[in-house]
Amino acid sequence: MTLEILTPDKKVFEGEATSVTLPGAVGSFEILNNHAPIISTLLDGKLIIRGAGKQEDVFFIKGGVVEASNNKVVVLAEGIEHK
Repeated sequence: MTLEILTPDKKVFEGEATSVTLPGAVGSFEILNNHAPIISTLLDGKLIIRGAGKQEDVFFIKGGVVEASNNKVVVLAEGIEHK
C-alpha cells in the first residue's frame, strides 16, 4: 500500500508499506494492505512503518488525522520527529 505522512510544513514520508501502526484516540491500531476505508483522529505517540523487507521506521507524532482507502494511507500530523 502507499503511505504518505504530511505535516503543515512538509511531506515527511512517501512510499510503499506493508503495515502502519498508529496511536489512535481509543488505542493503538494497525492498517494493513486492503484495509477497509477508515478515517480516525490520532493522539501523540509512536507511528511505526513496516516495509516488505521487515524493516521498521519509527516516528513520534503530535496528534493528527489518518485516512485509509483503496490501499492509500494519508497521515496528517500536527508535528513529527523521526527516531
